[in-house]
Amino acid sequence: MFSTAGRTVKSGLVASAVVSSWTWAATLLQSSTVAYEYGVSGPFYYASGATVQILLFATLAIELKRHAPNAHTFLEVIRARYGVVVHCVFIVFCLMTNILVTAMLLTGGSAVMHSLTGVPTAAACFLLPVGVVLYTVFGGIKATFITDYLHTIVIVVVIFVFAFNTYAVSDKLGSPGKVYDILQAITQTNPVDGNAGGSYLTMRSHGGGIFFVINIIGNFGTVFLDNGYYNKAIAASPVHAFPGYVIGGLSWFAIPWLCATTMGLAALALQGDQTLSPQDVTAGLVLPYAAVQMLGYGGAVATVLMVFMAVTSAFSAQLIAVSSVTTYDIYQAYLQPDAKGKRLVWISHMACIVYAIIMAAFATGLYYAGIGMGYLYLLMGVIISSAVLPGALTLLWKDQNWVAAAASPPLGLAVALIAWLVTAKSESGELTVLTTGANNPMLAGNVAALLSPMVFIPILTYAFGPQDYDYKSMRAIRKVDDSELAAAAHVDLELIPGEASPESITAEEEAKLNRAAFYARTITVAMAICFLVLWPIPMYASSYVFSKPFFTGWVVVGILWLFCTAFGVVIFPVYEGRASIVRTVSAMFLELFGKKKAALHGREGDVKDETTPGESTPQEKLDVKVQKGS
Repeated sequence: MFSTAGRTVKSGLVASAVVSSWTWAATLLQSSTVAYEYGVSGPFYYASGATVQILLFATLAIELKRHAPNAHTFLEVIRARYGVVVHCVFIVFCLMTNILVTAMLLTGGSAVMHSLTGVPTAAACFLLPVGVVLYTVFGGIKATFITDYLHTIVIVVVIFVFAFNTYAVSDKLGSPGKVYDILQAITQTNPVDGNAGGSYLTMRSHGGGIFFVINIIGNFGTVFLDNGYYNKAIAASPVHAFPGYVIGGLSWFAIPWLCATTMGLAALALQGDQTLSPQDVTAGLVLPYAAVQMLGYGGAVATVLMVFMAVTSAFSAQLIAVSSVTTYDIYQAYLQPDAKGKRLVWISHMACIVYAIIMAAFATGLYYAGIGMGYLYLLMGVIISSAVLPGALTLLWKDQNWVAAAASPPLGLAVALIAWLVTAKSESGELTVLTTGANNPMLAGNVAALLSPMVFIPILTYAFGPQDYDYKSMRAIRKVDDSELAAAAHVDLELIPGEASPESITAEEEAKLNRAAFYARTITVAMAICFLVLWPIPMYASSYVFSKPFFTGWVVVGILWLFCTAFGVVIFPVYEGRASIVRTVSAMFLELFGKKKAALHGREGDVKDETTPGESTPQEKLDVKVQKGS
């Protein structure tokens, strides 16, 4: 229950959790940075380059439900198929993913907190995780789902405030037309190198295009190798995983697109003669600068609140991911295989606390080394993306053997590091934070990381013989025994949805999952083509510079899309869970006034009147069982 939430979460809450977990500090800060650097192309390239991974992940979520219905982590699936060697390789790459993501959260969040509140950056690195660790340790993944939902509401509301102030209310800007005129004037005095006509109002951007490729590759790694996303797929009820990820991906797109189109361009329009320093831009301070220039103290408060929500919700997902890996894939797999539920939950708690302390110290070290969020964002694909393809093929291709799965990630990492550093050295003659963080070296490293396994995997697979895997060992993964915890808490496992279900999915669920798998492949590939090819490529190739009406329409579409996001991840989860909400609140009031004993963990209809003649409540039945046992 701590790690899987009983596998009963519905699609609306899954979508909300995906949006919140995928809304890092970088989502708000880095997207605004590329808008400031490249113009309108930056927000779109950030949003579309990071949306397709969530959409395509829906396919993996369905395959995970089909082939390993009782798994707790993705790494359990790796071990069930390939054994210890491949399992250890992927533990390293998955933990590197969590470390990079958490480092970005803390470096970006602490930089904003320092710039707006004056709190020392090192102190912010340690203070930001404190509250997150508390509610994650006590609530597990259920706590992350609920707080993800609440954090998403705050983020969406603040983006609406920024958008309507910039494009409708502000006396400094106040309309898309005013922003357009200022950007046109800036183009004349300070054109963007590599953009069509030097304009900030075109999708034809050389630097933006390079960022687009880096963004796509890096985010494949941070989705497909982050156990947090598999945790949400595992926690979802079997038929809700696919719609949850599709709704979440489409809803998330509007957040970086509209936020960056608003705040990145507002920073350009309001900066006057004094531009932001390169260090401030790399640190992600474009958004807070624009907020303070436009709204003053209120803008600073709104930015702190929004960034705090983004950092804490994503950090919570990282804590659950790392604690799951530590508990099931390290401790139970190799240190104490017969560990029961109580011991495993204690290990999960300790993993959350220790990981938070280590990452706070690591983020502080990065700050003093001069490495900011922007550098880490470009670097992440170089480090982790070589494991994306072999990891995905574990669920999608039965022929990949253990040699290909074990060797291709480290070989791809070596190729990527060589491509990255050699390009940086050949371009600048030295290796520094500045030269290694340039676009071309990062592009070379990212491309090498993602594509090199395409060469290694088929060679190693057919050189050592295809596996022809039957998926039986994945289906043999069993749930952990929670009976001792249930007895201590006086809870009947028979009343917990998902815990009393059979060890494998039912025939009806399997049929639904097979249909969902077909729809997932078809719909997600089609949407990926729309976001990556049909929408941006014609606009890039045509070198079109936006007219004022087109730019106004561009902004209006972004605002309307955010309204759809609000419906998908704010209103829909409440509507979908209305029966459970009414049942739980009613039971709370009845319990409060002593009229009924609430069996809150039961299915609908499980709350029984204590005074019903001849019938005991589920709790009383459990009490009798416990007394007999003692």
